[in-house]
Amino acid sequence: MDKIKIEGLEIFANHGVLKEENVLGQKFIVDAELYCDTRAAGKNDDLNRSVNYAHVGRLIESEMQNNTFKLIEAAAEKIAERILLEYRAVSEVTVRVKKPWAPIMMRVDTVEVEITRKRHTAYIALGSNMGDTYSHLNAAVEAIGADKYCKVKKVSEFIVTKPVGNVEQDDFLNGCIEIETLYTPHELLDFLHAAENSRGRERKVHWGPRTLDLDIIFYDDAVIADEDLIIPHPEAEKREFVLAPLCMIAPYARHPISGRTAAQMLADIRR
Repeated sequence: MDKIKIEGLEIFANHGVLKEENVLGQKFIVDAELYCDTRAAGKNDDLNRSVNYAHVGRLIESEMQNNTFKLIEAAAEKIAERILLEYRAVSEVTVRVKKPWAPIMMRVDTVEVEITRKRHTAYIALGSNMGDTYSHLNAAVEAIGADKYCKVKKVSEFIVTKPVGNVEQDDFLNGCIEIETLYTPHELLDFLHAAENSRGRERKVHWGPRTLDLDIIFYDDAVIADEDLIIPHPEAEKREFVLAPLCMIAPYARHPISGRTAAQMLADIRR
């Protein structure tokens, strides 16, 4: 991927843990590397097809001067977030915030923090079998799309499926969406839980009826297994109600462990 780099941007601002730093201020140096496709801009010699580094520089300056952070970690995070939110063409950004006058009572050239943030692709399975199921699923899609850290890219058709497990309950309405998100996997999980709760979701019976169920199926090629989150979803490759909607929007999405596509997994289930 191509890069646009801004290096050594000097900004006088008021960040630091000490009160004196917030009042008197000091010099900071910011570097930014923006990953984006510059092919069209280069072929056509057209700034409108690129990312204007002068505008990015002023954005960085504005974030540094219009805020007061205790930590340069916070400054770097805010800058990266603003760049990704403001410039859709930027898929990934690396930000370095350097503090050459850090008051640490030792000889040092600079103290710095470097972070890299990017856009992620996630596939979310949707399900509902209580109340107005269409309304619940449509509201979930709208809520996810309305969040500034998410963009809904594709939405499957909604299909009616039989429930699994030993709990007697109504049929489900299921679907799947592809999103682009700036959330980490655990942040995305928390956000989806909040969306479920907003539709009256209650977790009383395992595999029981629910107003809204939102599950992360894939998140980039991530493989995560901890007490709170498992990705890819452990039941995904066994569930037609997950794979059928997924195949409508991403038949070639690959399971990061088995390497099989959604279409292959669905075909295996239907044999």
